[in-house]
Amino acid sequence: MERNIEKSIGKIFRHFKGDLYLVEGVVTHSESGEKMVLYRALYGECGQFVRPYDMFLEEVPEEKENPTGQKYRFQEFEVKSLNRK
Repeated sequence: MERNIEKSIGKIFRHFKGDLYLVEGVVTHSESGEKMVLYRALYGECGQFVRPYDMFLEEVPEEKENPTGQKYRFQEFEVKSLNRK
């Protein structure tokens, strides 16, 4: 199954270390022309980051500690509810 971030803009992803991020777009590096994913942390100061597109989609490297046990570095994450009623 091919993973396509363009179809996931506005969705939440979980990093394999457990933190959640909002994908805000796909952008192009001004010098290299490399395609990159623009995403925002959903914790702390909610900083914005960019990461090479292919790296965002890659499988978790075997040498990395993987507390979530997920296959990919970033995986789409469904938030059930933020309502605390």
